[in-house]
Amino acid sequence: MTKRILIIVILIVSSFTTMQSQEIAKNAIGLRLGDNDGFGAEVSYQRGLGNNNRLELDLGWRDWDYATAIKLAGIYQWVFNLDKGLNWYVGPGGGVGFVDYDNDLPGDNNGDSYFFIGGDIGIEYDFDIPLLLSIDIRPEIGFGDFNDDLDLDIALGIRYQF
Repeated sequence: MTKRILIIVILIVSSFTTMQSQEIAKNAIGLRLGDNDGFGAEVSYQRGLGNNNRLELDLGWRDWDYATAIKLAGIYQWVFNLDKGLNWYVGPGGGVGFVDYDNDLPGDNNGDSYFFIGGDIGIEYDFDIPLLLSIDIRPEIGFGDFNDDLDLDIALGIRYQF
């Protein structure tokens, strides 16, 4: 059993070293449309840090009948080329969230905050025009009263590259 695990780890690590890197845009901004505890849309900014890695920052805002919430996420990503214009990416990250409940009863706690750790794995297509489309999954483990469980955030990204 241990030998199988070792062989699998060696194969995964060697696949990372043999993949071709894709030069990515220095900046990209747009929307990340998905769902995770009510955060259906996020403003998304990607900053290229090298030829095949980048930082993604996402700011989500949501207004329900009973609360208003803000969520900030940061993800470090490695980008790998599959074919001309088609890439996949993976990386770790985390963030914070703040929820303000609309009940104005005396003595009630009107807000919560939480933080989360997670990761991101997805696939994207870089068009010849400055358009980047992606779909990804972001598992998040939350710590706090509002979010204290595992959430799977699946989203479609639409970004303008510059």
